[in-house]
This record gives sequence, C-alpha cells and structure tokens, in this order.
Amino acid sequence: MRSKGVLVLVLLGALTAYHIYSPIPNNIEERWKLMVTDSFFKSLSQLAELSEQVGLLDYMRVMMFITIAERVVPVSDDRVQVADENFDGVEVIVYQPNQLEQTGELRRAIIYLHGGGWCLGSSRMGPYDLLARHMATELNAVIVAVEYRLAPAYHFPVQFEDVYRVVKYFLRNDVLKSYNINPERIAVSGDSAGGNLAAAVAQQLRKDPDQHVQLKAQALIYPVLQALDLNTPSYQQNQHMPILPRTLMVRFWSEYFTSDKSFLRAMMANTHNNHESAALLKFVNWSSYLPDSYRQTYNYSAPPVVTGKGPVRSIGPHHLADPRASPLLVPDTALRFLPKAYVLTCEYDVLRDDGLMYVTRLRNAGVDVTHEHYPGGFHGALMFTVWPTDFEIGHRMTNNYITWLKQNL
Repeated sequence: MRSKGVLVLVLLGALTAYHIYSPIPNNIEERWKLMVTDSFFKSLSQLAELSEQVGLLDYMRVMMFITIAERVVPVSDDRVQVADENFDGVEVIVYQPNQLEQTGELRRAIIYLHGGGWCLGSSRMGPYDLLARHMATELNAVIVAVEYRLAPAYHFPVQFEDVYRVVKYFLRNDVLKSYNINPERIAVSGDSAGGNLAAAVAQQLRKDPDQHVQLKAQALIYPVLQALDLNTPSYQQNQHMPILPRTLMVRFWSEYFTSDKSFLRAMMANTHNNHESAALLKFVNWSSYLPDSYRQTYNYSAPPVVTGKGPVRSIGPHHLADPRASPLLVPDTALRFLPKAYVLTCEYDVLRDDGLMYVTRLRNAGVDVTHEHYPGGFHGALMFTVWPTDFEIGHRMTNNYITWLKQNL
C-alpha cells in the first residue's frame, strides 16, 4: 500500500513539473504563482482521465479531491454565528453577524451559490467559508450558503430545483422575520456555476405570480450562462488557459445534463444542438452582443444542428433549450424587470463572453448593470484567497464585490 502511495506521489510530481512550463500570457496576474497552481489542477485532471479510462473511478469522483482537500467545518466565532439548517429539504449554512443592529434596523441578506461546474465544490470549502464570514461582518448581513446536490449523481434540473426551493423558503415573511431581515434588501449571488444558478433563480422569481417578496440585486461572478455555442471567441482564445480549460468546461456542461459520453463528444465538437435549441441561437449570437474589442479577428459561424437520432436525445428533448440551464436563452421581455445586476468577467476565462453577452442584453432591456472586467484576471480567482493559493487579485475581487453590495443592497 505504501509503495502505491509513493508511486502516485512520484507520478503527480512528474506531471506537476511538466505542467509548470505550460504557456500562460505574460500579462495575466501573478503569472508564476498561477503556473504552479494550475500545474496541480492539470495533473489531477490527467490522473482523473486515466482513472476513468482504466475503470477505477469516474472523472468527477477523482476531481472531488479538490473539494475534499479544502473542506472545513464552519463554526461560530466571536464575530459570526454559524448554523447548519435545512430549508425545505435542502441543506444550507447560515452565517449571522454578532454585531448589534442599530435600533429598529433590519439586516441585508445574500443567498450565495458556490461554483464547481454543478459537479464539484461545497459551501464548506475554506475559501467559501471565509467569503461568507467576510460578507456577513462587512455588510452586517445574513448569508445563506446553499449545499445543492451535485452531478453526476444528480443531473439538471435537480441543482436548480434545490436552489429555487431554498430561495422560495427563505423569502417567506415568517422566515425573514425570524432572521430580522429587510425584505427589500435581499440578493442572490454566485460564482461560475453558482452564477448560472443565481441568474436562473432571478429570472424564475420574476415569472412566479405567487412570489411577493422579490430580490433587490443579483451578483454574478464569472458566470456560465449558455450551453448552445461552446466556440465563442473566449472559448477559442482561452481553450488552454489555467484552472478552467475548454475541455473541462465542456465536460461540466455534459455531466450537468447526462452521463452519456456520446453527448460529451458532441459538445466537444460543438455539434450538440437540436432543432429546438437552434431556434434560440439568436440569443447567444456573439457577433451581435459582443463589443468589437472582444470579437478580435474571430468570425461568427452558427453551430450546426443535429438531425434525426443522436446524442442530444440522451438529455431529454427540452433541457438544452431550457433557460433554467442557460439564462441567456430568454427573450428581452423576460429580462426587462430583473433586479439590478453586478457581473464580473475575466479576460483569460472561457466564460468571459457569456458574461459580456448578458451585460449587453440586460442593458438593452433597461436593467441597471455594473460590469467589472479584469484584464489580467482568470477563472476562479475570487476563491484564491487562502494559502497556498493566496492571490492578490482574489482579495481585490472580493473587496470590489463587497463594496458593490454595500452600495447597492
């Protein structure tokens, strides 16, 4: 057993050394630190692929090592009261600041949804726990961190439904009163896949005729917002970028919908659209919604449409076109009355254009949008605030994000 462990460490070390010298743009922030960090992610990804190929563990079970390695036990301290709760059958962690409110003043609240491609991640990871505490104390806010179920054990729409149940439960007047929350100062927020879920929840709440308490704001941090075109300029430009290369993001999308590997292969080739989803490609046409500076020299070509029997059938006939999975797929009329938005994008991120297109479409619909773009930023940077992956850009993103919430919530 010990010899096997040594072999794994040697193999991981060799892969790490190999990946440290992967090409990374010179103007990306904290380049050498990122190269070392990314070498570990790439090495783990290769081990996960090997494990799946030889039939040991599937890819995502191996990649869960990252989540497990960063897991902490959120506990109360002198500044924040932390409690594990169950909201309508879904596990949540509630952070409440210990500071006394001013006389009669009700608190803000933020429902936060962690990232991880709907397959990985947890609110119990160290960086998320630290972020929740920071938000609670800086904003004097109640933070609800949601532990939604993950793929591949659970596919879409389970993740959305878990989150939506939590939000609906939390927005009940009796629940808000029990936490001393101002019903007019509530936001939903999330990063990456969590940003996807946050955007989808904001849209769904506006459509719900029985929902009386509405959100004041949505804060989307490098969100993933569409599954129809996986060859946008940012997918092409950043296909080999650190932390979230195109292959990993496509795998996340595929696992979110189905475990059918034929669908993964179709998504990798960008040949996964059916007739129903093809009718919605106009909503993600980057030649219409991307500013000229981000289109660069790329030429738009609409993704091909699959006819007859094919891998798209394995995910159900409507999932690919469902705006609960791809919030960019709604018409402008569905965007018009959404809450004010904060959208963070990074230059070196395959998801950059998803966020940029949503900013354009929200603004066209009359929504108040603050767009913060990081020219030297990369995907996942907000979570790189804990040793040994402690990046200055992560702290800067956190401060700017909290400042926006302080001023707009």
